[in-house]
Amino acid sequence: MADKRDYYEVLGVPKNADDAALKKAYRVLAKKYHPDTNPGNAEAEAKFKEASEAYAVLSDPEKRQKYDQFGHAAFDGGAGGAGTGGFGFDFNFEDMGDIFGDIFGGMFGGGSRRSYNGPQKGANIRTSIRVTFEEAAFGCEKEVELTLKDECAKCNGTGAKPGTTPDTCSKCGGKGQVVFTQQSLFGTVRNVQTCPDCKGKGKVVKDKCPDCYGTGYISSRKKIQVTVPAGIDNGQSIRIRGKGEPGTNGGERGDLLVEVIVSRHHIFERQDYTVYSESPISFAQAALGGDIKIKTIDGDVLFNIKPGTQTHTKVRLRNKGIPTLRNKNVRGDHIVTLVVQVPEKMSSEQKEALKAFDELMGGSLKASKEDNDTIKEEKKKKGFFDKIKDTFDN
Repeated sequence: MADKRDYYEVLGVPKNADDAALKKAYRVLAKKYHPDTNPGNAEAEAKFKEASEAYAVLSDPEKRQKYDQFGHAAFDGGAGGAGTGGFGFDFNFEDMGDIFGDIFGGMFGGGSRRSYNGPQKGANIRTSIRVTFEEAAFGCEKEVELTLKDECAKCNGTGAKPGTTPDTCSKCGGKGQVVFTQQSLFGTVRNVQTCPDCKGKGKVVKDKCPDCYGTGYISSRKKIQVTVPAGIDNGQSIRIRGKGEPGTNGGERGDLLVEVIVSRHHIFERQDYTVYSESPISFAQAALGGDIKIKTIDGDVLFNIKPGTQTHTKVRLRNKGIPTLRNKNVRGDHIVTLVVQVPEKMSSEQKEALKAFDELMGGSLKASKEDNDTIKEEKKKKGFFDKIKDTFDN
């Protein structure tokens, strides 16, 4: 036994470590070196066995006392040892199952301490509602209609025919769970599962209630009011507690989760609590400046733009965005992109007025016409060979 490492050293804990420290240290090592997470790694398997052996001894008060007194000799057949022959410990996997359940999701009977036939909360129910952009911004009241289960009034939720009572499950003895053992590479494993006969209830109904057919519940359509909070965004859910599936064995009801679907708006878009939109302005408004009317989720507001405002200029309207979920008095901003509109159709008077304005601005229209005439005249003056040269140059 001289080649064995000290068990406390293996787990990396001091000799005065309590049960919680031992379990925590072993959980880390088991997760790191377990063969299922290190397939084909002989070194990891050896370290896993070493850690499991150390924990099997130190987690048992009687074995730990012997180990502290005699060391490894306590288990090699001397000093009153048990003669384990190395790794032949009979582990108590009721405790080990709790550890492995956290790591491997119930592969080793994790959660064995759970009371299967105790009160269990009911399952959650999911549904969805559609609201407008404004309803999501400022909140509203909606109504959903669902099929919900309620405790059967005739049998009071037992599922048994009136005058009879459910029988204790013979398979699990009323515990709601069954235990079986199997051998593994690190010892005897006790695996705990929900009883297949009573589904964890611990009771079996033989004479079923005629109203609920032994389920203990009656389904019916119900209308539920949903308060949509101001500021909620598309895809977010509202939780209504106690409106889900009934619990079992006296457990509380689950919750109702209502997903909110926000319809698209023809003007506004949002990102978090900020609203975005475009606002058309005329050329005269852009050039002269002044008050313009902008649509917001609160209605039309006046905004003063500067003379010479260019198209696609962005302006920020403070506190005109979406109210925040935590405090509806705190709001985001509204960012507006100003777009200068060009008229598609003009009357003859409007055209003449625009030409007169252009001449006052330097005659850009006239200059453009003169440039075109000059280009045409130069093309006429070019000879045959000049045209051929231009063709090859191009």
